[in-house]
Amino acid sequence: MKKLPLGRTDIIVSDWCLGSMTFGNQTPEKDAHTQIDMALDAGINFIDTAEMYPVNPIRAETVGLSEQVIGNWVTRTGRRDDIVIATKVSGNNPGWVRDGRGYDGAVIREAVETSLKRLQTDFIDLYQMHWPIRGSYMFRQNWTYDPSSQNRQQTLDHMMDVLEALDQVVKAGKVRAIGMSNESAWGMTKWIDQAETAVLPRMASVQNEYSLLCRLYDTDMAEMAVNEDVTLLSFSPLACGLLTGKYQNGAIPDGSRMAINGDLGGRVTDRVWPATQAYLDLATAHDLDPVHMAMAWQRTRPFPVSAIFGATTSAQLAQILAGKDVVLSDDLTDEIDQLHRANPMPY
Repeated sequence: MKKLPLGRTDIIVSDWCLGSMTFGNQTPEKDAHTQIDMALDAGINFIDTAEMYPVNPIRAETVGLSEQVIGNWVTRTGRRDDIVIATKVSGNNPGWVRDGRGYDGAVIREAVETSLKRLQTDFIDLYQMHWPIRGSYMFRQNWTYDPSSQNRQQTLDHMMDVLEALDQVVKAGKVRAIGMSNESAWGMTKWIDQAETAVLPRMASVQNEYSLLCRLYDTDMAEMAVNEDVTLLSFSPLACGLLTGKYQNGAIPDGSRMAINGDLGGRVTDRVWPATQAYLDLATAHDLDPVHMAMAWQRTRPFPVSAIFGATTSAQLAQILAGKDVVLSDDLTDEIDQLHRANPMPY
């Protein structure tokens, strides 16, 4: 498994990251612990979670369970030093966390302590803000995105308040590095500029959706990442299971994400099926598992990436891990780019 530095920090992470958003819900604790062991055996040292996990569905009653499952593994095995743990503080929400309140400096201090207790550790390697408080174009909001109501000075003041709180928890040894999620190029550069000017912690990473079917990151965000040394933690690299092929031709497997939430967070459109099929056919033509092709493609990008993938079961994880050494040829990556031009933004 390839390793890379997390932004400009001295934290070294694998270029695949085990996601945990089903831990404690669809994935029972015993199987979740098996998955962590399997990931470590495969050379993955990076685990991502969030205070609001598990999902499918998100409920106030289950908030924090994924962190708790990981914490129980840490205590049971004593292998804290073998893993890099990333978690997130929730942004504004419908009421699952803190009755819907997002985060500011005071919330950051409180939420870090709560996550530390659940994770049963003295420090968090990477602490991320799950959503920008001012809003985001992620999760299909790009189609109607309107930033005209944003107040620039309020945004900058909020960022400074948060950065100062993060500085305190970093200096206290409770957090090693910080990152954003669902953020824009403008947002990332403002976080970084303010941090550098005030000598406060600098954003090391951004966790945005990125897959063969969702390539919004390829332009402004890619330029930001290269010039500012920000690592992309790409979520949904398998497009919530679409790129496995399991939903083609009207199939909805029992217990699957589509069976639970229907449209896969807005990813199900009339255009997604032929686009997905094109990638599935390309994988077949090259005698590749489409899962392995989708994950290996993440390694071809001209910016730093650690791809976050999840598996509901350890059997699914085994299938993904079987492709950990797959390398795509230049000809195949060229064909992928041709398919992208023919099927841009299918959802």
